[in-house]
Amino acid sequence: MAIDKATGTILAAACGQGREPDFRLFKRSQLRPHPSTELLADSGYQGLAKRHPNSRTPHKRRRKTIALTPEQQAHNRALASERVLVENVIRRLKVFRVLKETYRHRRKRFSLRVHLLAGLYNHDLKATS
Repeated sequence: MAIDKATGTILAAACGQGREPDFRLFKRSQLRPHPSTELLADSGYQGLAKRHPNSRTPHKRRRKTIALTPEQQAHNRALASERVLVENVIRRLKVFRVLKETYRHRRKRFSLRVHLLAGLYNHDLKATS
């Protein structure tokens, strides 16, 4: 899900076939942001910097190390405080339960319903501001 940081509107939404890793879905979605656009992603997008140089992902602890360094922890906290807007938008979409619970209808219509929910959210955002 791509969200504008300034306005909070949903710019794009992509749906996968069942359980699919986030980064694989991003690669398959053909979303190509402008090189000057900053992408803030969660840890599911490790390797995004190779495809988009202006991206930031949190540091992950290596298997053999005990903990992250204080600088890495500070970077992760700063990134999380900027990504909180995205998490709040996802929370507001989960109110509709289509994204929250097991989807038991036709798979072909799931993507349509996700896009309709994104449109409803954007419309509600415009109405309240």
